[in-house]
Amino acid sequence: MSQKKEPSLLRLVLVLTLIALVAGLALTGVYALTKEPIEKAQLEKKQRALTLVVPDFQGTMIDTVIKDDAGTELPVHIALNEDGTIYGVAVETYTKKAFSGRFDLMVGFNGNGTITNTEVIKANETPGLGDKINKNKSNFAEQFNHKNPSDFHIAVKKDGGDVDAITAATISSRAYCDAVNRAVAIFNAVKEVYHE
Repeated sequence: MSQKKEPSLLRLVLVLTLIALVAGLALTGVYALTKEPIEKAQLEKKQRALTLVVPDFQGTMIDTVIKDDAGTELPVHIALNEDGTIYGVAVETYTKKAFSGRFDLMVGFNGNGTITNTEVIKANETPGLGDKINKNKSNFAEQFNHKNPSDFHIAVKKDGGDVDAITAATISSRAYCDAVNRAVAIFNAVKEVYHE
C-alpha cells in the first residue's frame, strides 16, 4: 500500500504566490484596458450635464476652478453674454455626506442665481432608495429647478428647509442639499467677480 505524499509548505506557498501574481497581472491588464473608456464616458457625461444645466448657450464659456470652504477645487463653467454679463454658471459640486460616502453633481444657475437644473454626475447610493436622486429613478431633483436660493431654503423639511426628502432616504436627500448649497456658495463667489 502506497502512502500519498503531502505537499510541502514551501510548495503551497509558491503555488499561492503564483496564483496571486497571475491574478494581479490580470487585474492590471483589465484596468489598463478599461481606464480610458471609463474616463471618456465620464467626460461625455459631464459634457451632457453641462448642456442640460446651462441650456441654449452660444457665447463664451470660461472654465476655471474655485475652492470651496474646505479648500477643495471645484470646476466651474461660466457662460458669458456678449456684454460680459453672466448668462449662466455650471458648478461641478460634491458631497461627502451621502450614504455611500460621496457623490458628484453639476448644478446650473442663470444670471440672477436661479437654479436652472441639477444633474448627477457620479453616485453609488443604495438601489431603490438613495439612488432616487437620479432623474431616471424619481422626480426628486426637479424640485430644485427654477428656484432661487434667496427665497428657497435648500434643506430637507425635517431640517426646516423647503425640500421634500426621498422617502426612506433622508441621508441621500440631505447630501443632495449639501452639494447644491456648496454650488450656491461657488455661484455667489463667481457673481462677485462677474457682477452685472
